[in-house]
Amino acid sequence: QTALLSKLLAFQSRKAGVAANSCCCMNIIAAQSPMRAPITTPPSSTHWWLSPPPAIAGQGLKPGQVSARLEQFGPNRFIEKRELPLWLQYLGHFRNPLVLILLLASAVSALLGELTNFFIIAVIVLASVTLDFFQEHRARGAAEKLRQSIALRACVLRDGSEQSLPVSEIVPGDIVLLKAGDLVPADGRVIEARDCFINQSLLTGESYPVEKHSAVPAGGTDLQAATNAVFMGSSVVSGSARVCIMRTGSSTEMGAIAERIAGPDELSAFDIGTRRFNALILRLTTLMVLFVLMVNLLSLKPWLESFLFAVALAVGLTPELLPMVVSVTLARGAVRMARENVIVKRQTAIQDLGSMDVLCTDKTGTLTEAKIRMESHVDPLGKEDDRVLQLAYLNSWFESGLRNPMDEAILAHEKIDSSGWTKIDEVPFDFERRRVSVLIEKDGQRSLVVKGAPEEILRLCTHLKSDDSQSMAALDNAAIGRVRATYHGLEEQGFRVLAIAHKPVPGDHPHAVVSDESALVLAGFCAFLDPPKASAGDALRALSKLSVQIKVLTGDSERVTQHVYQQLKLPVDGVVLGSDIDQLDDIALQAKVRIANLFCRLNPSQKGRVIAALKASGHVVGYLGDGVNDAPSLHAADVGLSVDSAVDVAKAAADMILLKQDLNVLHLAVLEGRRTFGNIMKYIMMGTSSNFGNMFSMAGAAVFLPFLPMKPVQILLNNILYDLSEIPIPFDAVDANELKRPHVLDISLVRDFMWTVGSVSSLFDFLTFWLLLRMFEANESLFQTGWFIESMCTQVLVIFVIRTRGNPLRSRPHPLLAATSVAVVLLAMALPYTALGAYFGFVPPPASFFGVLALLVATYLLAVEFIKRRFYRTHRERRRHKVGA
Repeated sequence: QTALLSKLLAFQSRKAGVAANSCCCMNIIAAQSPMRAPITTPPSSTHWWLSPPPAIAGQGLKPGQVSARLEQFGPNRFIEKRELPLWLQYLGHFRNPLVLILLLASAVSALLGELTNFFIIAVIVLASVTLDFFQEHRARGAAEKLRQSIALRACVLRDGSEQSLPVSEIVPGDIVLLKAGDLVPADGRVIEARDCFINQSLLTGESYPVEKHSAVPAGGTDLQAATNAVFMGSSVVSGSARVCIMRTGSSTEMGAIAERIAGPDELSAFDIGTRRFNALILRLTTLMVLFVLMVNLLSLKPWLESFLFAVALAVGLTPELLPMVVSVTLARGAVRMARENVIVKRQTAIQDLGSMDVLCTDKTGTLTEAKIRMESHVDPLGKEDDRVLQLAYLNSWFESGLRNPMDEAILAHEKIDSSGWTKIDEVPFDFERRRVSVLIEKDGQRSLVVKGAPEEILRLCTHLKSDDSQSMAALDNAAIGRVRATYHGLEEQGFRVLAIAHKPVPGDHPHAVVSDESALVLAGFCAFLDPPKASAGDALRALSKLSVQIKVLTGDSERVTQHVYQQLKLPVDGVVLGSDIDQLDDIALQAKVRIANLFCRLNPSQKGRVIAALKASGHVVGYLGDGVNDAPSLHAADVGLSVDSAVDVAKAAADMILLKQDLNVLHLAVLEGRRTFGNIMKYIMMGTSSNFGNMFSMAGAAVFLPFLPMKPVQILLNNILYDLSEIPIPFDAVDANELKRPHVLDISLVRDFMWTVGSVSSLFDFLTFWLLLRMFEANESLFQTGWFIESMCTQVLVIFVIRTRGNPLRSRPHPLLAATSVAVVLLAMALPYTALGAYFGFVPPPASFFGVLALLVATYLLAVEFIKRRFYRTHRERRRHKVGA
């Protein structure tokens, strides 16, 4: 369900085309109503929010009621595709077209009396399918276990106490407590609300949040008019609410549309590359099979043998273990990441993380400790002023919306007596206005107290408190210069600054609205300190050594951000402000993001533009965020990263969850992503080059030999033994040099490597053909035996050359990979001397053959090592030339 929530958010944010957490400028009325008893069943009416409100009891459901309703209505999750029994899952693996062709070939063999061929092909097919099924089942189980560990939770009132429960355990009649940053866990009726604004663009496409209250709306059957209802998957932007759950799971509004959107996930860059790779192999296979069939039939060779030979060639050329290798490698990578305190929600994101070359991150909590404390409260000219503290305290005390760490720091700094004050109304914080206002009253006098970003507040002020605390002075240009010097000086010292302003309002002023935030009196500033993390500098430098650029995207001041960077001893390559971004078109912004690494005073839509510009420039982008305003950026990035302490919206949008808010954890995760990617690439590079070389040799030999160079069953045996030798690849180590920079699945690189190394393999195969025919005067059986052994030795042992771009003598393979490879080679050499070998048509070769074989294999491995180094050197030079151009 977490994955589907994330997908729905992504779908609707694209549909709306706006930032997911914009706020509207409208009146805010805190509507409250007495508590009533929870309902017993979900309402049958389609527009249930228009029905008379149910009777409600304030203690919530009792355990017995919960059990009965869970039994009656089921878990709070969508109707998921029921998992097939294991035996049906197993049979599903036979739908592979190549497997069906093999089965057809074996059936034809049986009908024509070729029982040996039938038996061998059937055994090989069953072994391959069983191996693929077993590995996929294990991988699926590991992924499911990890997904269950990060289930979303909700605060529920049950039997008089508040409990944090998985959303799947919520039932109709539960009372859920919502606050800013929460995802709504099910459809429900608002019992009471305090300045509660809900973003439900997920369902309605309306970009602006809607205020929710308990009053039944006068008519209106669409979701946007249901101001007394909240819907699953929408997010709380500000305020708080108490909600009685009415519908859960598939009965919710989101459940009704889930099937239309719950299709396959969008393809990642690696998935697209894999599809292109499969298309390349399919074209080669088709051409080679048609060529072999045509040559054999024109040579009047038996059509059945020709058909089986062509089918065996197709199987031999296809890297059929690729899905298994990918799934096992990803599952292993996810488990290893979990050990490093990273939970993977989308497994294919592991490759994207390994390919990531730009990490965008917020400042607070990642570069800093996120333990903010208030250091001073000064008037506009920088003198300590208790009046500033009093106004800031009253604003934070009465604020009911999105309270941030600075509010907590204000309230913790010093206790201020607020007993004589009464809150009338509030204009909650949003990320566009970047301020919050409360309308309060004392002794019949009403005041609007505003707190927010200094530039935003200063723009709304017309006066400031003068040196005489009882008088005000006009805020002219000279005064503005002095005021800016005050808070700029604080920011340059590393302080985060909030401006505090106020103004008296008439006693009959009933509500606070955005238009009230004008003609304010600037009272002064509060300064906060959020010290940099001691480990952040080293972690960022370590990521830079891995060729990952760091871009800081923050709503904070550029001076504070630069000060933090200086304290971390990190270079500032350029600073771009949100106001600058608004003046740039997409092309100009792409030029800016290549150079600058600090982006300050950004709102969510501006963050999204920065990420889009980076992706358009060819970068693979990760984004690390934990707040409500980070959800759009988490969707926009190639890899969305959040932390376990993040709000539900951010965790639902993320692809990975860091259990520790520490960049060192991310550094380890990037390394693991590159290891995973590296091992998958090993199989692709080894399988394509070796398979192509051998199959090309067979196709070529079929032209001039009076018999088949290898029987179909021998080809299939060769293929399955080679596959067995490569099964431990997911456990293999990756060279340190390969971890230093990101990689992507480059099909042109794979294709060129396949042609180059495959051609060398074919050259030595043809040399083997000549030696067998001339030196050993081999008949059909000896020829097929000799080439089978040579083929197995060359394509298996070349694994140790191809698995590393460096010196194979210095790069140690995993012991299991070495053991299986050597065992397969020894088995191939010993097979002709066994009774089983006779069934396959093998005969014992002369002893002198093995001396020639040893010389041939050693020469081949040296040749491949030479060609490999030259190939990668040429590839690097081409890449440098391309980058330089």
